[in-house]
Amino acid sequence: MITKVKSFLFLSFFLPQVVLAATAGLEIGVLPFGTLGWELAVIEAEKLDEANNFSLKKRTVATAQASKIALQADAVDMIVSDWIWVNQQRQNGSDFTFFPYSNTAGVLVVPADSQIRSLVDLKGKKLGIAGGELDKNWILLKAVAEKRDGIRLDKAVVKVFGAPPLLNQQLLQGRIDALINYWHYGARLEAKGYRRLLDGHSLLNELDIQESIPPLGYVFKEKWAKGNRETLSLFLKASRQAKNLICEDDSVWLKVIPLTQSPDLETTALLRKRYCEGLVKQWGEKEKEAAEKMLSVLQRYGGRRLTDDSGQLEPGTFWRDNRDGENSAKD
Repeated sequence: MITKVKSFLFLSFFLPQVVLAATAGLEIGVLPFGTLGWELAVIEAEKLDEANNFSLKKRTVATAQASKIALQADAVDMIVSDWIWVNQQRQNGSDFTFFPYSNTAGVLVVPADSQIRSLVDLKGKKLGIAGGELDKNWILLKAVAEKRDGIRLDKAVVKVFGAPPLLNQQLLQGRIDALINYWHYGARLEAKGYRRLLDGHSLLNELDIQESIPPLGYVFKEKWAKGNRETLSLFLKASRQAKNLICEDDSVWLKVIPLTQSPDLETTALLRKRYCEGLVKQWGEKEKEAAEKMLSVLQRYGGRRLTDDSGQLEPGTFWRDNRDGENSAKD
């Protein structure tokens, strides 16, 4: 009897530690707006974290810059950011790495009745630009205008920089003539009848880059990833499952709609459509080679404030799990 009691006490002491070890944790920084919030909400609501045997903790950050600071300070394990920033950080000796999150890119929109039909028509017009002088979509737009039409957009347009929602209002009020903005702000304008002129993918095509290059991805430290390979793999699996549910299950989408903060069904339907168009279907060597081509374009037209003098991709910028070869972004 005494032996049984001792055995029971032994198991009672160590069992909680065994259970905790079986469910690894991951903490991710998330903005109070944006599609990452949609995805994480679905993971929680559908218990995809439990089903995949990991625990998910969200830490709300106020801005994209705050999320980068949190990652650098090890306050979170992961954020969503762009691979250009990751490449910059690796140039400076950091070990951040990137795995694709979305293919959805920015968009250039004009009013439905606008006479602007091409980049040539932007001459002398007021162009709203979200993201500042170093915004990747703005730099690609300049590259296409110069390559295809011989236009120096820096000189040809009146540039109006500002926050994405403010610029949307400026266009709605007729204070600017065209706007290049992030995709979800563009979708809100499209739902109101505004016309899409170009998007990030068509800009790349004009520059002879045919592959889709995800502008945003999950960003984490390589050292952390190597020490938490299984947790990372399980999270990425849950991420794909959540994306598929958002795009394929109407009952799940109904739960996401309040998070879009959209006033009407037309807007939410278009947001869903654009989000689902951005699902990453392929991510391999061709896409990475295309990213290097894009980087050289950004270096030429954006200067060393965005890339270094070489305009080259740093080894390790894109995460590769060496246990089983190339990571896959396929569903």
